[in-house]
Amino acid sequence: QVQLQESGPGLVKPSQTLSLTCSVSGASITTKYYYWSWVREVPAKGTERIGYITWTGNSYYNPSLKSRTSISRDTSKNHITLQLRSVTPEDTGVYYCARARSADPGEYDYRGKGTQVTVSS
Repeated sequence: QVQLQESGPGLVKPSQTLSLTCSVSGASITTKYYYWSWVREVPAKGTERIGYITWTGNSYYNPSLKSRTSISRDTSKNHITLQLRSVTPEDTGVYYCARARSADPGEYDYRGKGTQVTVSS
């Protein structure tokens, strides 16, 4: 059974960097043809894919967030990380990681439960 578990601080101050980790079990993040995404649900924009990293380590970012986002991986730990810089209260929401066999947004076969992130001073 594939499981994804997000972890990270629930509260981040404005202008700081949000860092989240997605720990994956039951599957390898290097297995061919899988895309590992970070997705968020924020009041201002609804459900929004932040970006993904592929089985080869290549990454893609949502153009609206690209300048503030980094997605990386640690294959020895089998986890994916998200960094979102210069956060504002509009970045408050639920963040989750998900797996897909396609680069298309929303085509996920497994996802984590999500973690609440609040941006506030």
